[in-house]
Amino acid sequence: MGELKTKKTELSVEAFLKMIADAQKQKDAFTILGLMEKATKAKAKMWGSAIIGFGNRHLKYESGRELDWLVMGFSPRKQNLALYISGTVEKQQALLKKLGKHKTGKGCLYINKLEEVDITVLKEIINKGLVT
Repeated sequence: MGELKTKKTELSVEAFLKMIADAQKQKDAFTILGLMEKATKAKAKMWGSAIIGFGNRHLKYESGRELDWLVMGFSPRKQNLALYISGTVEKQQALLKKLGKHKTGKGCLYINKLEEVDITVLKEIINKGLVT
């Protein structure tokens, strides 16, 4: 089994976010940074070269594989903002219906722009993501 490539680093979160060329995406990323820091009460850290993570949890799978991973995080990608929130897709369907324009993947919530979603609902999804 290969080693996990995405690990916590000492790279600067702020410097990474300031490199986002699209001004609106950069503003949205700083907003999500604030929402997740407030919810997790954890300082943001870079995980790999493009994921901003909050907190740390040790995962152990039935296969016996173990790894350290973030409690919650996001990545400001070129095409969207990818939010990594545990249990979002499986356990928060009612909130997702009220969120606004988004897509979901396994454990991920994809948003193009914060102006396309209800920020109050997003805050609730982030806060409930800590309880899973």
